[in-house]
Amino acid sequence: MIWPDSSTPAKQGQGIVLVHDWLTGMRGGEKCLEPVCRRWPQAQLWTLFYRRGSVSPVIERLRIRPSWLNRWPGVARYYRYLLPLMPLAAGWRIPQAKLVISFSHAVAKSAQPPPGVPHVCYCFTPMRYAWHMKDAYFRPYASPPSGPSGKDLWWPTQLGRRLQDWGREQLLEVLRQWDRTTAARVTHFLAISQTVRRRIWECYQREATVIYPPVDTDFYTPTFQKREPFYLIVSALAPYKRFDLAVAACERLRRHLVIIGTGQDYRRLQTLAGSYTRLLGWQPDEVVRDYLRRAQALLFPGEEDFGIVPLEAQACGCPVIGLGRGGLTETVLPLGSSPSPTGVFFQEQTVEAVMEAILQWERHRDAFDPRQARRQALRFRRPRYEAQLFAYLDAILAGHTPQGEPTTLLPSPPAAVDIPQIPQRQAA
Repeated sequence: MIWPDSSTPAKQGQGIVLVHDWLTGMRGGEKCLEPVCRRWPQAQLWTLFYRRGSVSPVIERLRIRPSWLNRWPGVARYYRYLLPLMPLAAGWRIPQAKLVISFSHAVAKSAQPPPGVPHVCYCFTPMRYAWHMKDAYFRPYASPPSGPSGKDLWWPTQLGRRLQDWGREQLLEVLRQWDRTTAARVTHFLAISQTVRRRIWECYQREATVIYPPVDTDFYTPTFQKREPFYLIVSALAPYKRFDLAVAACERLRRHLVIIGTGQDYRRLQTLAGSYTRLLGWQPDEVVRDYLRRAQALLFPGEEDFGIVPLEAQACGCPVIGLGRGGLTETVLPLGSSPSPTGVFFQEQTVEAVMEAILQWERHRDAFDPRQARRQALRFRRPRYEAQLFAYLDAILAGHTPQGEPTTLLPSPPAAVDIPQIPQRQAA
């Protein structure tokens, strides 16, 4: 659909309602939301929680409507623990709109549009903690407590855990039922990867079109300098991402590891870190880019829905060592399966598997060309995301049914992209 004038209400976003789970940081989901906010600055933006200054100015200039939970004192520090209350605060009844677009990994898709109004959900994943990754989210890490004699207090500990597990499973079953029911409020599902597309079918029995998220390949660029002897993690530090495996592997191999990020697993990783591991906490994008340009490889031991960071790494010419499951299998070309690999996969979430993958990368580092990593990342560049997403949304606004699967074949990098000729070997 071609808009006749950039000043028309529809073009500016009047009648467009956006819904996002929460606005508390500029992560992958917010990078998907931002282009829509830029195109439709007059749109409304509904969310559970909003911390002022935590997202980009492009997002913050919209009319943001947080839920009543956002009025709780200091809620930005503990909002993730309010999961049982989130369905009560979500399920927004949108009073008037031409189009509702939700960006959802938790509750945003439960927004209720007016009758006859389309609701497009850009789904990052069905609720991980209620469906396919609940074991990873709620894995017990602590050892059983000991009594005065030094023996484990096995019986009360096991009884308490069983009661806790039973109560948690009852809550999660209620969440799963609510999640299935509210999926009916979505008229069109978009998925961020083929992995998530399959999950949407498994959880909701709904078809979805895949539009991969954007990667800022204009910002994340290589310098092709000599790589330094350290490995790198860049991420929100959540337990399910299993960065404990990477820490243990690097400590045992005596390889230096730098961790950039914060999250609920930060303190535990601090206790696991030895002399070879350095945690830097949150860092600005410029610092992240600098480390991606210098690291031996990015370590990515968890199963992700898509994973923008591995593509940002490849955009900087940095290889990826990660678990060969989930979205990573759609974005990284692994050693042994591609003539021009951009990474190494391991198949089991164990310390030994991560160690072997690191050693495999070190044995075959000459097979990796940073130019190929850059080319791979360019296939996911931001203009491609915006063109596919807005073509889809414009068709919905025009009353048409979007045709085709936009990501059956990703486009090749444009011929005009300049990738410098450099020596093949760029490792320390």
